[in-house]
Amino acid sequence: MKGDALPSIRSCSRARTSSERGFALIAAIALAILYFALIELMLIESSRELAEARRFRARVVAATLAENGAELAAASMVTRQSATANAEDWQGTIRGTMRRAENQFEIEARGDATGVAKATARVRVYGRILGTDVRIQYTMHAP
Repeated sequence: MKGDALPSIRSCSRARTSSERGFALIAAIALAILYFALIELMLIESSRELAEARRFRARVVAATLAENGAELAAASMVTRQSATANAEDWQGTIRGTMRRAENQFEIEARGDATGVAKATARVRVYGRILGTDVRIQYTMHAP
């Protein structure tokens, strides 16, 4: 009796599931397309962010190199009338000059960052020297 109460698997019709299979296939394809589109958008955004990070790093390195060039040129400003500083390393190049007339001085320095993104920065320092007392009047920083 138990066997008669349950319908046989052979008696089930497969005709009803064909439309459901088509809907599931279309939904899976649509989700896959949306997923790959989202991944592509994330890749585009991350490459843009990477390029911006490289440009920011190049600007910071160039500014630091320019300030280092000014420091190197000013190393013996109390005892000398002029000085130059040139250096190069894996991050970039440094150029700095110091000129002194009477009790006034002017320092100009430039830093060039190398790498994937390149940048240049300039620093100018103006001031006075009274004996061994050095006073900076103003500075200018330019990218």
